Amino acid sequence: MEYSVLGRSGMRVSRICLGTATFGVAPDPREAERIVDAALDLGVNFVDTADVYGNMPVFDRAGAPPAAEREPAEQILGRALRGRRDEVVIATKSNGITGLGVNDRGLSRRHVIRQVEESLRRLETDWIDLYYAHDPDPDTPLEETLAVYDDLNRQGKIRAVGLSNHPAWRVTHALWVADERRLASAPVAAEVKYNLVDRAVERELAAAAEQFGVSIVPYAPLHGGLLADLAVLDRETSGDQRFGAPGFPPAEIALAHEVDRLSREWGLEMQQVALAWLLSRPAVASAIVGPESVDELRADASAAEVELSAEQLDALTVLAVEPPAFHHAGDGPRQPSSASVDA
Repeated sequence: MEYSVLGRSGMRVSRICLGTATFGVAPDPREAERIVDAALDLGVNFVDTADVYGNMPVFDRAGAPPAAEREPAEQILGRALRGRRDEVVIATKSNGITGLGVNDRGLSRRHVIRQVEESLRRLETDWIDLYYAHDPDPDTPLEETLAVYDDLNRQGKIRAVGLSNHPAWRVTHALWVADERRLASAPVAAEVKYNLVDRAVERELAAAAEQFGVSIVPYAPLHGGLLADLAVLDRETSGDQRFGAPGFPPAEIALAHEVDRLSREWGLEMQQVALAWLLSRPAVASAIVGPESVDELRADASAAEVELSAEQLDALTVLAVEPPAFHHAGDGPRQPSSASVDA
C-alpha cells in the first residue's frame, strides 16, 4: 500500500480509503467487519464514515433490513476496530439530519458538540482523527463552526478538520478565517465527488486545494461501480440508485465502455485504471472506495500499486474534460464537458 500526507496535518493515510456509507445494507454487518479486518491487513489505514451513514432510509434496498432496524455505520465500524484502533485514521462527519427535532441537524455549536459525543460513543474511541463539516449549513456562520472545531481540537476530541461537499470559495474562506483567528481548525482535507466521469472539482476546487495545501479526498471514485465492472449495469441497484437517484445516462455508459477497452488493452482491471488515474490528479491524497465484499476491496486496493504512463493518463484524461470556471481569450476553445466517446 502507498501512503500520502493528509494536507498539513502530518498524518499519513493510505491512498485507498475504506468507505462505510452502506455498512449494514451491503455489506451486512458481519461482512462489513470482515472487510474492515481485510482492509487493515492490506495496509489500508484510512476509514471514512459519518453520523448518518448506514441506517438512513435513503440507503434502503431489497433484501436488507429497513432503516429503523439497522445499526449506524459508525457503530459497526467501532465494533470492527476493537483492539486495532491505533492502526487507523478515522474520518467522520456531522451536519446530517439525525432526528425529528428542528435542531437535529446543521453545524451549530449545539449540534456539532452533541454529534461528536455520539460519534465517539458509537466508534468506541476517545478521539476522531479527521472531522468533516458534512455539507455547508446556510444557517450557521462558518466562523461559529470553526470555533467549535477549534474547541474540540484543544479538548483532544478531534485531531484535524475537513470540509465535505464545500465549494472552493467556502474552503478558501475557512482557511482565511482560521488564519485570521489563529485557530487550530484550518481545513486539511476536502471530501468531494470526483472521478473520470464527474470532474466538476477541476473547475475551481482542485486548483485552490493545490495552492493552499489542502488534500482532496474523492468519494464515488468508481462512479457507483460503473468504472469498476460493466457487469454493474446488470445489477438491480447500481450507481446513485443506491441513494434513491437515477441510473447511468448513455454518455456515461459510453465512457465506461472506452475505459473498459483501454484497460483490457493495457492488461489491467477497470477499477485499477480509474483509481490510478484519479490518484495521479493534483492534490488527491486518497480515494474512498465502498466495497460490498472482501473481493471487491482487494481489487480496489490493488490500484494503489498501479502507476500509469503519461500516455495512458492522457488517453483517459481526454475522455471527458471539465471546462475551467474562467476562460481567457488566449486559452483556445473550451473542451466538451461530457463524454465524447462512441457507444
